[in-house]
Amino acid sequence: MQRFTVSTVLLFLALLTVADGGSIGVNYGRIANNLPSAVKVVQLLKSQGLSRVKVYDTDPAVLRALSGSGIKVTVDLPNQQLFAAAKAPSFASSWVERNVAAYYPHTQIESIAVGNEVFVDTHNTTKFLVPAMKNIHQALVKHNLDSDIKVSSPIALSALANSYPSSAGSFRPELVEPVFKPMLDFLRETGSYLMVNVYPFFAYESNADVISLDYALFRDNPGVADPGNGLRYYNLFDAQIDAVFSALSALKYDDVNIVVTETGWPSKGDSNEVGASVENAAAYNGNLVRKILTGGGTPLRPKADLTVYLFALFNENQKTGPTSERNFGLFYPDEKRVYNVPLTAEELKDYHDRPSPVSGGGQRQGTPAQAPVVSGGVSKSTTGNTWCVANPDAEKVKLQAALDFACGEGGADCGPIQHGATCYDPNTLVAHASFAFNSYYQKQARKGGSCYFGGTSYVVTQEPRYGKCEFPTGY
Repeated sequence: MQRFTVSTVLLFLALLTVADGGSIGVNYGRIANNLPSAVKVVQLLKSQGLSRVKVYDTDPAVLRALSGSGIKVTVDLPNQQLFAAAKAPSFASSWVERNVAAYYPHTQIESIAVGNEVFVDTHNTTKFLVPAMKNIHQALVKHNLDSDIKVSSPIALSALANSYPSSAGSFRPELVEPVFKPMLDFLRETGSYLMVNVYPFFAYESNADVISLDYALFRDNPGVADPGNGLRYYNLFDAQIDAVFSALSALKYDDVNIVVTETGWPSKGDSNEVGASVENAAAYNGNLVRKILTGGGTPLRPKADLTVYLFALFNENQKTGPTSERNFGLFYPDEKRVYNVPLTAEELKDYHDRPSPVSGGGQRQGTPAQAPVVSGGVSKSTTGNTWCVANPDAEKVKLQAALDFACGEGGADCGPIQHGATCYDPNTLVAHASFAFNSYYQKQARKGGSCYFGGTSYVVTQEPRYGKCEFPTGY
């Protein structure tokens, strides 16, 4: 990706050939009691120039409203129906007949998301995923729709065992043989793509002391070099996407493409949700749209024209969890914009991001890096030293459980992260977990498998830095 300080001319030229760029869609979630009718939503989508939408079910009112709109649609078979779709081809056939064939082609369904982030589903539905995908595809074959409608399943970045540096990206080892290889074989055979949900916000929010806000928001920054492939990254989104590309490459599936089915930034959050603000949400989404529509691939795949679905169309007032969960919307329920953001090439012509300090942001300006920050961005791999750090994209519940194990029966030296001790600050879960994980890893003589912690950690070859805290390389 071009740095913004030298990209004005390139941006102008790219706008002239925007057809060569990627595509922007939006997720239409409906966990709310105050949203406009489906008919009004379709009118809103058309008025905003959005040509793709992703829904989380197959609600008849929504699919009927989309009929004849020209908007391409991704529908979802919910996680709770994976078992039935996997075990009974007749269920899959009936589901496709009722929810897809009955509306196509007037409603331009282009893909089916079988489940959503299945690997983190607490109901343990992972083993049903690939059989369900295959049965849904066979049902499409029966209706002669398999060449027009693709089947995939969105994964979260927690499906990766390693995501930093990007060149070391790899899938969780326990998922490779039973799930990923058969799923990727299926995607390759059917000409489909891997759906990926990517949220740089969560990495930044948990590590605002070591990740530059400019790096997270696609703004001008010095960039960070990947010691594995020598590429330089200027934003966290590219780094996360290339970690997935690297994971695919490691398994020899370079020919499988990626569609980003979810990404976004909240306009509001709780006091501890650092970076959640209207300005940051506008900057993230606006700069992302500019990158995608002007043909911006990634450092590893510069020619990749990504399709990206922003999350989400509306603020959803009935979602549970922290305040940010209810404030990812581009629009309020009354259809007014939460903030101004370009959604089309035409709007990009007048778009200018306006960077300014955000109070309470906690960022260290001029220190762009993926978590954890590395000393000067210089590879120390020549020393042979490695460290184990927490994955900022891991679920907080899993991360806390892993931290408890490391400091408990794991025997890690967690004294330095106690209140008032040398490594207590920054007082974040990721920082404390990183120190504890590394202590355990070093005490285990860095042997294979000692830096896993249920997929919440990974090995790095550059020395981690959290404030003044020093990570040991041996005991």
